[in-house]
Amino acid sequence: MSTDRIEKTIVLRAPRSRVWRALARADEFGAWFGVALEGAFAPGAHVTGHITTPGHEHMPVEMMIERVEPEHLFTYRWHPYAIEPGVDYAQEAMTLVEFHLAEIADGTQLRLVESGFDRLPPERRMTALRMNDGGWTQQIAHIEQYVDA
Repeated sequence: MSTDRIEKTIVLRAPRSRVWRALARADEFGAWFGVALEGAFAPGAHVTGHITTPGHEHMPVEMMIERVEPEHLFTYRWHPYAIEPGVDYAQEAMTLVEFHLAEIADGTQLRLVESGFDRLPPERRMTALRMNDGGWTQQIAHIEQYVDA
């Protein structure tokens, strides 16, 4: 297993346009991801918010949107597993999250890649990688349920 990246692929039984809306609209992204976000997803945007999962509402979320290529690619940077209250993660490197979409016969192939863990402080690297790997497994299931609804 790589220590720098997470990769997950799923076939979603939904049109690419539907999956794209679930990814590229902040309100829809928040609905399946479990976050309340302020702002729109556009290249260069700084979007903030907080987790909405019960018991975790105090946890902030910060995303720097990089690329928005309709129905093909959506990318942002964030601080992975930044959960410690009172810790300022601003000086740490951010990982890059990429959502790649491809239309296939059965629906839409979604490939998720999160990379850049090797640039995190050594004391946080493996925990962030392990926790985000498990988190992305859950989030892939969430988006599958969301676009099938």
